[in-house]
Amino acid sequence: IMSGSRLMRAIRVSEFGAPSVLRLRSDVTVPQPGRTQVLIRVHACGVNPVETYIRAGTYARKPTLPYTPGSDIAGVVESVGEGVTAVKAGDRVFTTATETGGYAEYTVAAGDSVYKLPDALDFTQGAAIGIPYFTAYRALIHKAHAKAGETVLIHGASGGVGIAACQLSRALGLQVFGTAGTPEGMKLVLNNGAHLAFNHRQEGYTDKIMEATEGRGVDVIVEMLSNINLSKDLQMLAYGGRVMVVGSRGSIEINPRDTMVKESSIVGVALFFATPEEMKECGALLYAGMEAGWLRPVVGSQYPLEKAAQAHHDIIESPGAAGKMVLTM
Repeated sequence: IMSGSRLMRAIRVSEFGAPSVLRLRSDVTVPQPGRTQVLIRVHACGVNPVETYIRAGTYARKPTLPYTPGSDIAGVVESVGEGVTAVKAGDRVFTTATETGGYAEYTVAAGDSVYKLPDALDFTQGAAIGIPYFTAYRALIHKAHAKAGETVLIHGASGGVGIAACQLSRALGLQVFGTAGTPEGMKLVLNNGAHLAFNHRQEGYTDKIMEATEGRGVDVIVEMLSNINLSKDLQMLAYGGRVMVVGSRGSIEINPRDTMVKESSIVGVALFFATPEEMKECGALLYAGMEAGWLRPVVGSQYPLEKAAQAHHDIIESPGAAGKMVLTM
């Protein structure tokens, strides 16, 4: 067999729709890295809610069919194209984006989307870094301009982005509040940087959050489910507070006056728009976090590649997140 025609297993999507459109194929050609690209043997790939919206065809950006989902992989560099100097064959790495899709045994990524993975973290943890930690950093630093000493509420703190935001907020010197929907989730949040945890399924939980601030309100809210929480968020903000809209699954009615009385802001966050410079800055800070030990992804449910459809169902329908969902190869 010629070296250029190796085959691999990969998930292929040929039509937009329900999770069942995620089909495992074993006859997919292993991609080759072009100039400034890296070929990686995938050991694990993170599953992010955005991948379910893209698959359903309801997202702003539609990939050309057929395609393989997945951006956040961890694995070992197999080979590099010309012009790549930052990593070499044999390096353990993780990515924030791929060119050919991460739900596969091999993937090609642009060199500037590939980051070294320290030995202290395993591949499932490496696959949990990408979108969650880079989004948390973009929300807290680039968009909210959060300062040490401020109070942050991570609204939906037990999932991938939530845990990342808790760990990062604590490392930045913020007063960290987190919410979860289960007792297990609340314990997880407290173990990962939150000073206080609240159950967002409990009646009156927002009053408890306000009491914890002695009525002042919170400075920054990182919001995972804006279509449910945005109106409540505006009422919980301190003067000059800001809500970071990281996730939303529908529409909601708000009273604009709530922003006037606090001179507050609602800011959308999308990692897609980060510049190469912003990504590089974030990568540097996160690497320091891995070295220092505060960045330690919490891996939740793990699924083999052939159970990708089940993973897509569960990430949307499960009653409460507990760590980061990953596929393993």
